[in-house]
Amino acid sequence: QVQLVESGGGLVQAGESLRLSCAASGSIFSINVAGWYRQAPGKQRELVASITGGGSANYADFVKGRFTISRDNGKNTVYLQMNSLKPEDTAVYYCNAVVKILSKPGLYNYWGQGTQVTVSS
Repeated sequence: QVQLVESGGGLVQAGESLRLSCAASGSIFSINVAGWYRQAPGKQRELVASITGGGSANYADFVKGRFTISRDNGKNTVYLQMNSLKPEDTAVYYCNAVVKILSKPGLYNYWGQGTQVTVSS
């Protein structure tokens, strides 16, 4: 019923920037909280940043001052601007959204398929 599609990943050098996008489509009434998570090889998935419907953002300590999360409610899209990238930022980045859908009450949790970000030193 709802699909999240990430884009914008790639290979960059340390110090460079990338902008990830997560476009939600389907039977969406509204997106509540949305966030970006990442998972590096051999590690658990971890929260990078999240943003509420009202635009309040929360960041993991390891990205504060470097990453910015934003959203365009009209486009059902969430962004992650990543600046000053470091090799340790290398991971698969996943979009997550808590969605109110059109067909039934309640909130539902969805994940995207992930996009690879690789930062070389």
